[in-house]
Amino acid sequence: MSLRARINAPEAVSGQHEEGHLVAVYRAKLLEEIDLAEMSALAAAERRVRLERVLGHIISREGPVLSTHERSLLIRRVVDEALGLGILEPLLEDASITEIMVNGPENIFVERGGRIERLPMRFASTEQLMQTIERIVSTVNRRVDESHPMVDARLPSGERVNVIIPPLALSGPTLTIRRFPRAFTLQEMIGFGSLDEQIIALLAGFVRAKFNVIVSGATGTGKTTLLNALSGLIPEGERIVTIEDSAELQLQQSHVITLESRPPNVEGKGQVTIRDLVRNSLRMRPDRIIVGEVRGGETLDMLQAMSTGHDGSLATVHANSAEDGLMRLQTLGSMSDVEIPYIALKDQINSAVDVIVQLARYPDGSRKVSEIAILDSHGREEYRIVSVCRFEARPFTSDGVVHGHFGYHPVPRRIAERLYLAGETTPPAFGVAADDSQLAARGGETGE
Repeated sequence: MSLRARINAPEAVSGQHEEGHLVAVYRAKLLEEIDLAEMSALAAAERRVRLERVLGHIISREGPVLSTHERSLLIRRVVDEALGLGILEPLLEDASITEIMVNGPENIFVERGGRIERLPMRFASTEQLMQTIERIVSTVNRRVDESHPMVDARLPSGERVNVIIPPLALSGPTLTIRRFPRAFTLQEMIGFGSLDEQIIALLAGFVRAKFNVIVSGATGTGKTTLLNALSGLIPEGERIVTIEDSAELQLQQSHVITLESRPPNVEGKGQVTIRDLVRNSLRMRPDRIIVGEVRGGETLDMLQAMSTGHDGSLATVHANSAEDGLMRLQTLGSMSDVEIPYIALKDQINSAVDVIVQLARYPDGSRKVSEIAILDSHGREEYRIVSVCRFEARPFTSDGVVHGHFGYHPVPRRIAERLYLAGETTPPAFGVAADDSQLAARGGETGE
């Protein structure tokens, strides 16, 4: 097998072992000839250019006769192995890939356009995969070994990384990289079929009128993408504090304070949780608080902030429906160390949450606003939600595309009045409910 074939056809296992050996040999030669101290002082781009130049000299001096294309491929592979993440580097440069999943050295999958596909490539060995994993976690002062077999980290370019290794992962070291999402505008999301102009008009009114909005959805439904797009509706000049596990939101306003939680170091010290940041944000005189995701005791602090003067706050929660989202908020709020009766959390949620925007991912990989619901209950009443918009999907057909339409329903009168008093209008497509009996026909209740 030629060098060109070995480099371009990684599905050939024997060729991969030969290629891996060739890359390892030249990587070792490269490391012998460079000054690591000098390299560390260079910027990343300069470091790559310097290594490519040195490696080119080595190949010219010692290597086999190669075509220009073969030479370029070999140099890239060796430098990727020395500086970056080896065979994963081209995947990180592919903007169409939203997730990279490595299930042991031989199984690499990616997600494109909401669909998962297996790639015809593999790591040369488990050791090579572990070297890549160790390179990732070392950049955030973490370690991964049998005593610490699970690690969450973030690449310098923003991608979220999860690692789990044997003995917990029986199929071998497992690496999951979620790409840093590009900030899409609401208008761009119309082009994806995620929502429409009428929905944007309603959500814009809610955000500008300082309704507290919860974006709910399962993993991978686009919660952070929508949250970022909604934040663009916040008027310029307001003081916004964002709180996230991994800083992904890309707000364009001028007065934004970005806070990011911090995991414990290798000694188990120095952790700063989302809850710590939510509590601290209340002392920072925010006009808006945006929490990337509530997932624990910080939920209670967030609810209290929403119901005590910090209107217009935004947050996301993992849930499969608007009703589930409310129940999950109640469960998460009970995880706080504050002694509060579970039933009393209903009061907190009913007074804090105004709108739930539910997202769903459909069989064709598309992500859409599946429901917009108003929380119309009070005090310790059972949750009563009023759906003002639903995506009505038609049966899945052989063309592989989900078809359907967004259905609109009148908003509760008190919501329309609140929008009016804030200088906003209810979009004509929705209208205003005449009375509570009109809402009861499509409203819902959920108990504990």
